[in-house]
Amino acid sequence: MTAVFQAPALHWHEVLDSGAGEKLERFGPHVLRRPDPQALWRPSLPTDRWAAADLAFERESDRGGRWVPGPGAPRALGGDDPAWTVEHGRARLLIRPTPFKHVGVFPEQAANWAWIAGVRAELADLGRPPRLLNLFGYTGAATVLAALDGWEATHVDASKTSVTWAVDNAEASGLGRSAFRVVVDDALRYARRLARRGETFEAILLDPPHYGRGPKGEVWRLEEHLAELVDLALGLAAERGVVVRSTYAVGHSPLAFARMFEEPRAAASAGAVVVGELALAESGGGGSRLLPAGFCARWARGCAHDA
Repeated sequence: MTAVFQAPALHWHEVLDSGAGEKLERFGPHVLRRPDPQALWRPSLPTDRWAAADLAFERESDRGGRWVPGPGAPRALGGDDPAWTVEHGRARLLIRPTPFKHVGVFPEQAANWAWIAGVRAELADLGRPPRLLNLFGYTGAATVLAALDGWEATHVDASKTSVTWAVDNAEASGLGRSAFRVVVDDALRYARRLARRGETFEAILLDPPHYGRGPKGEVWRLEEHLAELVDLALGLAAERGVVVRSTYAVGHSPLAFARMFEEPRAAASAGAVVVGELALAESGGGGSRLLPAGFCARWARGCAHDA
C-alpha cells in the first residue's frame, strides 16, 4: 500500500474546488483557474464561482497558453507580467503565472518542506550546518526555506530564468544573494561531477520533469535517466542522510519508483524508503476530498525521522 503525503493547511493557498479536468485555487488574495488532468470527477461549486476566478488559464497549444483576467479581477492582474508574493513562515515567495500554467510555487511540496524541517531538527547535533542539494530546483522555494532553516544549500537548475527567480525569492525573504550556492547546469551532469569528487549531503531533493534540456543542449528523459540519477543521489547521501524524489504527470506507478531504491546497486546504501502520492485537500467538505498532486519517494538512512 502506498502512502499519502498530504500537504499541511496553508494560509496562503487553498484548493477551493476541482473537477472536469480543472482546479480552482487561491494563492494569497487571488483565485486562479487552471487545468489539472488528475481531476476526473465533477466539480462541487456552481459554475458562477468558477467563472469569477481572477485569472483563468486558456490552453492555446500543447506547448502552452495564456492567462485571462476574470470580470472582477484587480487591474494589476491584467498586465503582461502579473506577480505577487505569499508568505510561508519566514519565506516570501513570488507568484508569477507562466505560459505553462505553473505559477512558480507548488503548494503540494509543503508536505516535503515540513518533513525536511523535521530532518533538520534531528541533525542539530551534527556540529556544523547540514548540507542540502536541490537538483531541478526550479524557482527555489525549497532552497530558500532550507537556507532560512540553517542548511548549507546548493541550488541546481538548467534554466537561467528559474535560477534568477530563485534568487529573487531569496532576496524577497531577506536572504543575501550568497545565502546558498547557485549552479546553472544539467542536473545529471552536475550530480556525476559531485560523485567523482566524493561529496556528500545530508539531504538531496530530486524533482525532475518528464522531459527537459540542459544549458548545453543535454536532453533529459525521465525513463532513460532517472535510474542513474537515483543511484547517484544514494551515493551522494551522507551516513545520516535523506533523499526525497518527486514528480508529476508521468504514467508510472509509485511502486516503480520504489524499485529504484531497492535495486542491487542501491542495496549497499541500506536505507528505508516510503513511496506514495503528494496530495492537496480541498477546503470545502472538511478537507475530505484529496487532489492527487504527484508521486513521491522518501529514503532515509541513519535518521530516526520517520519517512
